[in-house]
Amino acid sequence: MSTFVAKSAEIQRKWYVVDADGLTLGRLASEVASVLRGKHKPEFTPFLDTGDYVIVVNAAKMVLTGKKLDQKLYRYHTQYPGGLKEVSYRNLMDKRPEKAFELAVKGMLPKNALGRQMFRKLHVFAGPEHDHAAQKPEVLKFSI
Repeated sequence: MSTFVAKSAEIQRKWYVVDADGLTLGRLASEVASVLRGKHKPEFTPFLDTGDYVIVVNAAKMVLTGKKLDQKLYRYHTQYPGGLKEVSYRNLMDKRPEKAFELAVKGMLPKNALGRQMFRKLHVFAGPEHDHAAQKPEVLKFSI
C-alpha cells in the first residue's frame, strides 16, 4: 500500500462561518486553526494547504477565562531601541477584538510560508455582519 498524498489541483475548499459569541478565545482559536490547516479532512497532507476558509463573526463577544482579561499582555517590539510595547487584553479586546483572535490563531499555525498561506484564509469581523455572503458559507459548530 502506498500513502495517499493530496494534489494541489484536486483540493476542494469550503467556506465556513463561525459565531464567536460567548466562546472562549483560545479554545475557539485551536478549532479554527485545525480547520484552516485541513486536519478535519481525510485527505489531510502535512506539507500542503488542504484547509478551508473560515469567517469568524462577533469576535468582540469572545471571552477569556479567569483574570486573563487584565493580566494577559500582548507584547510587540517597534524595532527601535527601547521599543518594547505592552497592551493588556482588555484594551486589545476593546479596540481591535479581531486582532486578538488573529494573533491567537496565527500562533497555532506553522511558522513558515505554508502557515502564512493558511492564515490568509481566515476572515475575522468584530460584529455580526461579514462581506462574504457570495461564497455561501456553511455554519460551523464546535462542541467547546
